Amino acid sequence: MNFVVLQFPASNCDQDAVHVLQNVLGHSARLLWHKETSLGGADAVVIPGGFSYGDYLRTGAIARFSPVMQAVQQFAANGGPVLGICNGFQILCEAGLLPGALIRNRSLQFRCEHVYLKTVTRNSPFTRKIGDSKLLRVPIAHGEGCYFADADTLQRLNAEDRVLWRYVNAQGEPTEISNPNGSLENIAGICSEARNVAGLMPHPERASEPLLGSADGRMIFESLVDSMAERATAKAA
Repeated sequence: MNFVVLQFPASNCDQDAVHVLQNVLGHSARLLWHKETSLGGADAVVIPGGFSYGDYLRTGAIARFSPVMQAVQQFAANGGPVLGICNGFQILCEAGLLPGALIRNRSLQFRCEHVYLKTVTRNSPFTRKIGDSKLLRVPIAHGEGCYFADADTLQRLNAEDRVLWRYVNAQGEPTEISNPNGSLENIAGICSEARNVAGLMPHPERASEPLLGSADGRMIFESLVDSMAERATAKAA
């Protein structure tokens, strides 16, 4: 599988994503500079974390206008899988590829810690290989990770089974204390209406090897690879 990992000025998790995709999972992965206008035959796109353009104006507000994002929007419209992590989630929301917005943490403080995620649905390319009872232990590192959307959007996300992950405690309960940023309904990640675009604030690429204290994040990437393989087989048939 051929992955491209977008690279903006001040991206800082791009190399981590390439490492996991290439060295841990054994697939082709390359960095793609934000000024490029083509994805070059990519099978999937990862928009990594960081502080694109220094988070000026709003997180992701400038990055959404980068030339490469036009190619990403067309790729997504054609059904291509796109995963946004942390700042990547913020960029996808700013670009209109995902609904809602990420705003300042409830505490008004930068939060850097491990959290537990409960996978709400396996009906997506990003969650299909995660066991029903499996809680993911992954790190967060953000100051603007509070997911916000109006009541109609929240209702639609729930009705359409598009909430992928919620923040929970070690017992799998979505409590207020387990919510690190004040996200509405403890939402940690969602997907698009077509289910091929997803974003989450936690960092699965930083939890994909036992050496890092958790390999739970790897299941998100393995789910995506499995879905891509199925998609390629269907195209070839």
